[in-house]
Amino acid sequence: MPILITDPTDERLRDFVGLTDVKMRRVLEPEGGLYLAESEKVIRRALAAGHRPRAMLMGERWLTDLADVVAAAEADGVPVYTASAEVIEGITGFNMHRGALASMHRPAVRPLAEVLDGARRVLVIEDVVDHTNVGAIFRSAAALGTDAVLVTPRCADPLYRRAIRVSMGTVFQVPWTRIEPWPSGIEDLRAAGFTVAALALTDDAVSLDELAADPPERLALVLGTEGDGLARRTLGRVDVTVTIPMAGGVDSLNVAAAGAVAAWELRVR
Repeated sequence: MPILITDPTDERLRDFVGLTDVKMRRVLEPEGGLYLAESEKVIRRALAAGHRPRAMLMGERWLTDLADVVAAAEADGVPVYTASAEVIEGITGFNMHRGALASMHRPAVRPLAEVLDGARRVLVIEDVVDHTNVGAIFRSAAALGTDAVLVTPRCADPLYRRAIRVSMGTVFQVPWTRIEPWPSGIEDLRAAGFTVAALALTDDAVSLDELAADPPERLALVLGTEGDGLARRTLGRVDVTVTIPMAGGVDSLNVAAAGAVAAWELRVR
């Protein structure tokens, strides 16, 4: 039976404590070998991807909605905790509207060659630090046929709780890994047969329409960080720079929106 929790300081719930403390989560999640899946849909997608749970915490109604997941977890010896909304908020530090959390064993980082194998369209996220944007990019990648996503060493963690939630769990279905060192990793992409394009505003940029009219067989598109855009050292290494034609005096889009537009235009037809 699920374990009823009445004390938010219960030591058994360390995986779920203080979810709003970003510094603590950054240490505990990547280095501690876990990530957090929030909501029924995300938990189910994580399990469908073959990820293994460590523990679960949920409100009473979710014991019914996730009855099959709870039964499978308990059969595997995974503790399932339940508590009132007030106690859960005391544990996590926020009002958990979606009602269910699972701490999951973090899968090993995949080798770059494995992620690129067979891929024709790849998005590279350079130093994007906003987890919402990272999650949105993954969701667009999944929806628009991007084969893989690569993240640079300083990019936000795609398995951070907010990134997973915004991606609606699609971070589990799109192959991804970190590419490092960067930007010298561009040479690895080129060696694998990719043309490397950068989405940026430069004087020598070609129109996205022009690139989409005659796209290369294998294309890696690099998206830059919020605000500053791509680093100059990155722009100096890519094969081509691309810009999205715009109207109304607007010169740029949010990085997630720009990535979605480019992914649609450059999809394999």
